[in-house]
Amino acid sequence: MPQIRPMTRTELTQQVEWARAEGWEPGTDDADLFWDLDPDGFLGLEHEGSFIGGGAIIRHSSQFGFMGLFIVDREFRGQGFGTELWFARRDQLLARLGDGATIGLDGVYEMVPFYERGGFQQYSYYRRFMLPARTSGHLHLPEIVDLADVDFDAVAAFDRHCFPADRAPFLQRWISQPTATSRAFVKDGELLGFAVMRPGTTGWRLAPLFANSPDTAEALLQSFIPLQGERPIFLDVPDDNPAATELRTKYQMEEVFGCVRMYLGPVPETRTDMVYGVTTFEVG
Repeated sequence: MPQIRPMTRTELTQQVEWARAEGWEPGTDDADLFWDLDPDGFLGLEHEGSFIGGGAIIRHSSQFGFMGLFIVDREFRGQGFGTELWFARRDQLLARLGDGATIGLDGVYEMVPFYERGGFQQYSYYRRFMLPARTSGHLHLPEIVDLADVDFDAVAAFDRHCFPADRAPFLQRWISQPTATSRAFVKDGELLGFAVMRPGTTGWRLAPLFANSPDTAEALLQSFIPLQGERPIFLDVPDDNPAATELRTKYQMEEVFGCVRMYLGPVPETRTDMVYGVTTFEVG
């Protein structure tokens, strides 16, 4: 019988590599960033001494957790191991949260009925779109600045409008990762949006893209286009923000992957109109 136990840091690297093989386009620094977010937030599956799968059970706060990065090695699928692991993850994460808390996840389409049987309800489609390499974007507008030059408290406060929990330590590392470019839109001293672009497997991941208006979101998007070179940009767009849908349609982005955002518990109150691209499908 398989053993469910805490995942090691080395096993998390393997899990991210499996995600890469699945075509999920993880970033080059994701394993380190995910581990630092919550070292107790990963459960592994061991069978006959070998690591064969796992997933994240991230505690962002006492009232919000996130399940993601759920993968079982292909050789061991269809044997019930993943089902046992998934329910153990759900139950352990519930035990780590307070009464009345919410758990979110982004489920691939074929897994949605399974997650519904586990108590989750569908909320909205979150879909990945690809912007092919282009020859030009906006010239660098004076309102577009390096995110490192913006007061971090303002960045964390802006993020809190878009995410169900305070995740300032993770956010600080996320926007500062050495392989990424992080930019902000600042006008008259006020932060109106920010975005981070990091390298993935075959292209760039623009995640998150948070903005107070469609114009701000578009300006940030265009500021990254001259940096993409021959690699596409991937943006994970939530359907519950119509302006985000209009933006990806305007740029004729091609859908390449999709998930359904699902919740166990109350739907969190966030400014969905400010979310043009989510941070990750793996840890929220």
